[in-house]
Amino acid sequence: MIKVLEKAQMTFGVITLSIFFIAIIIQIVSRHMGVAIIWTEEVANYSFIWSIFMGAAVMVNQREHFSFDFLTIKLKGRKKTVLVLVIDTIILLFALAILYFGIEAAQTFWDYNWVALPEMKMGYVWISLPIMGFTMAVYTLGHLFNGFKDLKNLKRGADA
Repeated sequence: MIKVLEKAQMTFGVITLSIFFIAIIIQIVSRHMGVAIIWTEEVANYSFIWSIFMGAAVMVNQREHFSFDFLTIKLKGRKKTVLVLVIDTIILLFALAILYFGIEAAQTFWDYNWVALPEMKMGYVWISLPIMGFTMAVYTLGHLFNGFKDLKNLKRGADA
């Protein structure tokens, strides 16, 4: 299930990044032609936000997020597994905070309108926060599950 979620999130991130690039190209071409297309800036900004947040969650799943790995490189066995579990717990707490406050932000700003496209609601932008928080939490729970399995196997191996 996690792989399917990651693939869907990555696909959506690529789509929104493509929208960003298309909006920027339209903006550049229109400026050279002397035509002002005002909606391209907002579309570019908000699609870029979506692509960054979706990519950040996927990077948590792939353990490619920003980290200091000095200790994880130095440690081995049980100590390394315990450290990774502590790190994953901190990431889970962070993800749950993003989920909670993202829901609050999306609810608060849902009815605000875009400037250039007043038909669009800001809630469509802000909903990216709780989605990122939720998927980060799901990915991290998967890591914690696997980490506890590894810890159990290490303990079992030490008892044998």
